Amino acid sequence: MTNFSRRKFIITAGASATGALLVNGCSTGLNKSASSSGSNPSALPAVNSGTADTPETTKATLGFIALTDCSPLAIAKEKGMFAKYGMTDVNVAKQTSWAVTRDNLELGSGNGGIDGAHILTPMPFLLTTGKITKGGTPVPMYLLARLNTNGQGISLSNDFRDLDITTKAEKLKAKVDERKAANQKFKCAVTFPGGTHDLWMRYWLAANGIDPINDVDIVVIPPPQMVANMETKTMDAFCVGEPWHQRLISRNLGFNAFTTGEMWKNHPEKALSMRADWVDKNPKAAKAILMAVQEAQQWCAKDENKEEMAKIVSADKYIKAPASDIVERMKGNFDFGNGRKLEQSDLLMKFWRDNASYPYKSHDLWFVTENIRWGYLPGDTDAKALVDKVNRSDLWKEAAKAIGVADAEIPKNDSRGIETFFDGVTFDPTNPKTYLDSLKFKKA
Repeated sequence: MTNFSRRKFIITAGASATGALLVNGCSTGLNKSASSSGSNPSALPAVNSGTADTPETTKATLGFIALTDCSPLAIAKEKGMFAKYGMTDVNVAKQTSWAVTRDNLELGSGNGGIDGAHILTPMPFLLTTGKITKGGTPVPMYLLARLNTNGQGISLSNDFRDLDITTKAEKLKAKVDERKAANQKFKCAVTFPGGTHDLWMRYWLAANGIDPINDVDIVVIPPPQMVANMETKTMDAFCVGEPWHQRLISRNLGFNAFTTGEMWKNHPEKALSMRADWVDKNPKAAKAILMAVQEAQQWCAKDENKEEMAKIVSADKYIKAPASDIVERMKGNFDFGNGRKLEQSDLLMKFWRDNASYPYKSHDLWFVTENIRWGYLPGDTDAKALVDKVNRSDLWKEAAKAIGVADAEIPKNDSRGIETFFDGVTFDPTNPKTYLDSLKFKKA
């Protein structure tokens, strides 16, 4: 791949009456402090510098789904951050489902689709291998950043309110067995086969002694349709991102058993991913997009911006849900709808804090291993090679340096180390086979 230019953007001496300030990827004013405290949303937008760092194109189409973790893309658009780095014609396009996101990534913007997306982290690997494409044709992707950690959950209908269900759900197994014996299986909704929500649901069931393959029915429903389908009793439980758990509770249609940070604290979730051919053709434009998204993540991380963020993304063109169903959980205040509450919890959705944006390869290795576990990828998949092909943490580092993130805040290692889940199981990224072999329920 063509390497991104490392030349610093040049600071313009002043803005004319007919133009705005020049792109400055290494500004000492805005971004030196942005690495820890977020960016300055009032900074003047920039115009093309005409230097070697000028993006090859000003256009890109990025898809998103109506979930709170799309916020970095929405904020980068609404606050002019894409334009600031020379990407003046970025279209942030709402998708109706993850399947539509997949289809539009296959097409690419040249054929009426999209160039990249706010996406379930496993999907770029499934696209790259052709496992979810039409005819099995690979669509090589690059994963450029993690958009967030935490912020998902599993909710159940009010029929199960008296079972004291959290991450530990011993009493649920008996109900699942009763349903199975009556040929009326317990129905669990997820958002895409092999996606994060599918994997959280399967892991939770399996950890509680319930076989996700044989004991329940797992159905796919787009995120914005989860609450409506709970109302019509299409499912008994669902796993999805915010704000749909709070929306369920606000409508008194069920309760949120737990937030996924209780399963695995600071777990990786959505990603920013783009077609590899687009990035290879437009490396400086891709870098500019990544810089804008990183700056938006910094902005979203600031507590004083949470109210404004919730208001912006609540709009119909983004999430189409009341800001009141978004903002409290973004502050770490959880009302689970069954009497349990968390106040100012560190399990809140994170966009930048605690290296939330950095795409650790060890995390992607877990996602690939889990997709092998459940048969979405073949057992002989070279997981490490696949992760190395798709994950572009090197580009993340280049963009972070360009916006002034301090070296001390840029991870030196692509592994976050051994991860521990709520049931005591550990994942050692140096030996994923040991992890896979230890699991009771699996297809692999």
